[in-house]
Amino acid sequence: MSDTGTAAALPSRRRGAARERLLAAAARRFYADGVAATGIDTITAEAGVAKMSLYNNFSSKADLVMAYLDARHEEWLGLYRRRLEEAADGRGGVLAVFDAYADHAAFAYDHGFRGCGLLNAAAELPAGDEGRAVVRRHKEEVESLLVGHLEKLLPGRPEEARGMAEHLSFLLEGAMARAGLEGAGTRLEHARAMAANLLDRL
Repeated sequence: MSDTGTAAALPSRRRGAARERLLAAAARRFYADGVAATGIDTITAEAGVAKMSLYNNFSSKADLVMAYLDARHEEWLGLYRRRLEEAADGRGGVLAVFDAYADHAAFAYDHGFRGCGLLNAAAELPAGDEGRAVVRRHKEEVESLLVGHLEKLLPGRPEEARGMAEHLSFLLEGAMARAGLEGAGTRLEHARAMAANLLDRL
């Protein structure tokens, strides 16, 4: 690479690093304190960057919130994929979804586990906000993953697979809400055991 090319790459890398620091700081503060209660000054101070750096990377706080929601979705998918590698069949695939949620609950959070970060954020956003659509798509994707695994357990019975997937997604979301209120993943462990019991009856 030429000297000119190297010089051009350095600011780009610095911008990338600043963006990651801002996103990480926003993730911590949005989850711990809420989206509305977290101001730009709080995020830039925690990230250790100038306020201008935030606007060099995100067009607005709303843009940062969208990036946060996308990152939470990708983070969960990463946990799910790692769990799925251990799954031998459709039953294991269903339980991988539950395990991914439990893995998320086991993270070290600043003020403890507060439930699903995506739903927490959605609850603060107004009706019609694009962020709520992102959260809805995430939940629909989780249910779709359950459908895919259940179709392996119920070949030729797609309606039953979809019905069971909805049942299990309700179980999962209810457990997540209670776990968030209680600040621990115990309810998710119980939900997994209930799901396993239901699967064994198919």
